[in-house]
Amino acid sequence: MSAPASGTHSSGLPAAVLGTGQTHHVSRRTDVSMAGLCREAIDAAMTDAGVGWDDIDAVIVGKAPDLFEGVMMPELMMADALGAVGKPLLRVHTAGSVGGSTAVVAASHVQSGRYRRVLAVAWEKQSESNAMWALSLPVPFTAPVGAGAGGYFAPHVRSYIRTTGAPEHVGAMVAVKDRLNGSVNPHAHLKQPDITVDKVLQGQMLWDPIRFDETCPSSDGACAIVIGDAEAAEAVESAGRQVAWVHATALRTEPGTFAYRNYRSPQAGRDAAAALWAEAGITNPAEEIDAAEIYVPFSWFEPMWLENLGFCAEGEGWRMTESGATARDGSLPVNPSGGVLCSNPIGASGMLRFAEAARQVMNRADEHQVPGARKALGHAYGGGSQYFSMWVVGTDRPERHS
Repeated sequence: MSAPASGTHSSGLPAAVLGTGQTHHVSRRTDVSMAGLCREAIDAAMTDAGVGWDDIDAVIVGKAPDLFEGVMMPELMMADALGAVGKPLLRVHTAGSVGGSTAVVAASHVQSGRYRRVLAVAWEKQSESNAMWALSLPVPFTAPVGAGAGGYFAPHVRSYIRTTGAPEHVGAMVAVKDRLNGSVNPHAHLKQPDITVDKVLQGQMLWDPIRFDETCPSSDGACAIVIGDAEAAEAVESAGRQVAWVHATALRTEPGTFAYRNYRSPQAGRDAAAALWAEAGITNPAEEIDAAEIYVPFSWFEPMWLENLGFCAEGEGWRMTESGATARDGSLPVNPSGGVLCSNPIGASGMLRFAEAARQVMNRADEHQVPGARKALGHAYGGGSQYFSMWVVGTDRPERHS
């Protein structure tokens, strides 16, 4: 891949994450509506950023498929609660990657110079519907899965294991690592401080080879971020608080089905990663990234995405995981927050990865803070591994392309 000779470069004007907010993710939030759920995250993000409603110039909403709650275009009825009355309101939808895509869109509006501060929010209230049912409906020109996301992705995992020779316990190692990380994250849905590899391997098989503890939960939750321009960021820094400068963003898409498609390592993911590293001026991601929040809804996707993102060579992802490199105290901490395996409000899961990456470089990640993190990756994918969104954020303000 090509990359700038030196330094960190970002397209457009500088932009930075000023603050983040999220709810406590749980199975059922019967005490609030979707609007109330979003406002919890929004209020927290605005407090974290130190801004009021008059400071917000536009609102970007991320929402996964409407069938997940059974409400068509909920952003319309929620415009008032989201603080969007009299302001531009835009909805983003790229399936499970939507939270990440929403953050990229929000950042691009600031980088363009159109808005000074943008509020982005994404959510899911899965308790009000059934994602398995929603994902199993017939789609035009595509055979129905009939088994939700797990049934769709299990063959890709089996292919990865067969072609790389990865041992059975690697998936369990990822589950243990992420659940232990989640046990110190107060926002996480699943907390299993007593989980072990043996317990995972003895668990129920859901979709061979994916066991019960190797899969993500179904969560109600929301996430919000405030992104601002250089002047807004400098105001936060002058108050003694670190911001997360956006060093690079990338979005890529490919069809869900075509001849010779690589389901284990989609081309769109490889292309997005190559573009991301080039824009961020990164030539060795495994050495230059201090923390990575990667979208891992099933544990085996950690080694698969490590390869797809270019952190290691093809077929070596499972070895990287097995070595302990991706532990919170390893050379490349992956999902120190616990990741999607611990909290999965689908529409918000991607934004959570982006927000948690920002929290790391802002030194606001509480008990799951990676000491000295200066550059972090946020990553999300969606659909049949066909939508990819990513960003790199860091403590240092990026230079502009000439």
